[in-house]
Amino acid sequence: MVRALVLYGEEPDPERYAQHVELCRRVAGGTFRHGRIFGAPMGEPKYRYYAEWEFPDLDTFKEAARSPEFMATGKDAMEMGGDFTVLFAELS
Repeated sequence: MVRALVLYGEEPDPERYAQHVELCRRVAGGTFRHGRIFGAPMGEPKYRYYAEWEFPDLDTFKEAARSPEFMATGKDAMEMGGDFTVLFAELS
């Protein structure tokens, strides 16, 4: 299983993010989830919002990552602005 994780420094504008979610859900092969980060074990959380795609395997992720839909989500994220970090993880 592979996850593409996006961690946002600030919670995005809900109306604008709803448009972004629609783009993200067009990416074939993965399940998209997102939500507000409400806490951390100690102190204030470094990130305020979270999004992820979950793909069943590395090949499905690679195919999705090359798709125009996936690339459109990256472009849209840059247009939204704000501070965010993207990570890719392979689960065992």
